[in-house]
Amino acid sequence: MNFRSLAYSFAILLAFMVTAAPGAERWEQIPEPKAMPAAVKSGTAPVNGIEMYYAIYGEGPPVLLIHGGLGYADIWGGQVAELSKDHTVIVAESRGHGRSTRNADPYSYDLMSSDYVALLDYLKIDKTALVGWSDGGIIGIDIAMNHPEKLTKVFAQAANTKVDGVKPDVMQNKTFAGYIDHAGEVYKKISPTPDQYDAFVEQISNMWASQPNWSDDDLKGIKTPIAIVLGDHDEAITREHTDYMAKTIPGAKLIILKDASHFAMVQDPDGYNKAVRDFIDN
Repeated sequence: MNFRSLAYSFAILLAFMVTAAPGAERWEQIPEPKAMPAAVKSGTAPVNGIEMYYAIYGEGPPVLLIHGGLGYADIWGGQVAELSKDHTVIVAESRGHGRSTRNADPYSYDLMSSDYVALLDYLKIDKTALVGWSDGGIIGIDIAMNHPEKLTKVFAQAANTKVDGVKPDVMQNKTFAGYIDHAGEVYKKISPTPDQYDAFVEQISNMWASQPNWSDDDLKGIKTPIAIVLGDHDEAITREHTDYMAKTIPGAKLIILKDASHFAMVQDPDGYNKAVRDFIDN
């Protein structure tokens, strides 16, 4: 796979939103997410040499939502509106994404995980549930490996633990390719470095070329309760790899989201929220 092309396309896709052709199936559409409610608090946190954007909503047991690669926090509008009714919901943007800055440090999932752990420390949140999508799910798994004391549960959707878990023909999928087109435009509108998109994509693509690449023993060492989640029409992650993850991580729960793809949180927010609540609240 050409990971630079994948990154560029992924960015486009994230601009949200593919206009569906008449008669398109739900999993072929990427609706615009619900608007984010008013935040209790928002700002940037100094972590690991960057300024990391975050926002907090609601009150109750904490849950951290982590977006996918080239994405940004507002993808979670439908989840924030629901979960903030009885949870403290934290959203943030990974280094170089959205409103967060980046530096010259090479990207790695370990580094991005340490960013989120540092953010939790900055916000004085000792322990949280985590919902991660795509790269966010991978970051959640990484935190479960290296900082399990920070987590209660992990809901990892559309994640992979080896690079061969990604479908080689993902960029031939119209929905995925459509999602990516828009992300670059969103980056230009909200990033503190709007003219550096190509450099950002190149930097993170170097990570995607070889990461993640965790062994069976790495996965078997996970003690945090974890849900491995996939839409039944995911364009990017293979079902075989998802099944492998669920079988290898001790006690992992396999959840398959019906009539949904890589973008299940906006395609079926009610179903997605129910799956999240059924896991993190029980």
